[in-house]
Amino acid sequence: MRQRRSFGHEFRQNAVDLIVKQGDSFQTAADAVNVDVASLRNWLRQLAAPADPCGEGLPRSKNSPRITNDVACSSRGPRWNAKSQ
Repeated sequence: MRQRRSFGHEFRQNAVDLIVKQGDSFQTAADAVNVDVASLRNWLRQLAAPADPCGEGLPRSKNSPRITNDVACSSRGPRWNAKSQ
């Protein structure tokens, strides 16, 4: 039986950076660091910086339409619902 390998935080972060910063695919990054794709996906979920909540930081000025709090989130990003003031 094979002994289970363990990887330190720095190794995991460097592997995740291949995807996040360099734009490698999961398969390419997994092959480069010799780990399973599923492990790399788990590390990404654990180590990636949390995204801003949908609707945070939306533009707003006196002359532009009011952006409401009913911003709908999707995998493609926020969908803005503008209402006239």
